Amino acid sequence: MSETGLLPAQRKRGLFRALLKRPGLTVMPGGFSPMYARAAQKAGFECFFTAGSQMSAFLLGVPDTGVIGLRDMADHARHVASRCDIPVLLDCDTGFGNAVNVHFTVQEIINAGVAALSLEDQEAPKKSGTSAGRRCISAEEMTGKLRAAADARDAIDPSFSIVARCDLLGAEGSSFEAALERCIAYAKEGRADVVWINSVETLDQLERICADTPAPVLMIWGGAPPGPAFADLEKTGCKIALYPVMAATAGLQAAWFLLNDFRARGVDALSDWRRQVEASPYGSLNFAELTGAAGVRELEVRYMPAGAQRDYDSTWGHATGLGHRDGKDKA
Repeated sequence: MSETGLLPAQRKRGLFRALLKRPGLTVMPGGFSPMYARAAQKAGFECFFTAGSQMSAFLLGVPDTGVIGLRDMADHARHVASRCDIPVLLDCDTGFGNAVNVHFTVQEIINAGVAALSLEDQEAPKKSGTSAGRRCISAEEMTGKLRAAADARDAIDPSFSIVARCDLLGAEGSSFEAALERCIAYAKEGRADVVWINSVETLDQLERICADTPAPVLMIWGGAPPGPAFADLEKTGCKIALYPVMAATAGLQAAWFLLNDFRARGVDALSDWRRQVEASPYGSLNFAELTGAAGVRELEVRYMPAGAQRDYDSTWGHATGLGHRDGKDKA
């Protein structure tokens, strides 16, 4: 990714559709921030998921119960999509209302620059897709919402993808057969580009859904963690294996560990943490590189008068241990 020219939205939407068409399984990690999306790209992943639960938690500090609104989601999606070159799938919860609301939601999200959005068939106010207490709207209502989404998309950018999420497994009045029927209907009648089956618990169930659904299938594993190996998921015909919160939850747990260790041991905890990170086979992420800090100096040289440019030779910063070092920062 260059600092002066990121891939345009339509090209990233094309990349996402290419992932859907190619043979084999694609693994999609998730989180909530531009930094996590860029880190995923740097680690070699080809797509990224921006999770509604993590936006609710990390941006607002609230549970995943539909509190976050369309404006918050669209604005944050723009931040994530604009800072990486891999396609981003945005979790749009229930679409913020009925089919009328979904029509406008799709317009807003397309303009935010992500490659795709997902819409779930839960009743509002929604629950986290991994929690108890879920209720779903009728399959008929959901297919209408999906048609509204597809029509709104087609009027603006047909390369944008609509992902229909079936949350029926584990919800009130659920059964596998009913969930399978919904997956088929969401693809056939709702014209979804991808069908997301949530909380599938066996490979046999997943294989049947993939075989019977006339669209690529995305799944989140609902059985015992950590779930099947990628090779076993691929054998079912699944197109995308989504791990929606892994980056954000890992970051939070690391912060929780370091905060407690720092409170108990002081600066020795920081030194030990730095050594632990640097000793890992993956090394430490360069914060300045991920944020594009080097590009600032390049822009100054290119566009500013010599007298207005900053003096990087006689000034200095300090080493933070977080990859902020730049120029003549002191060790």
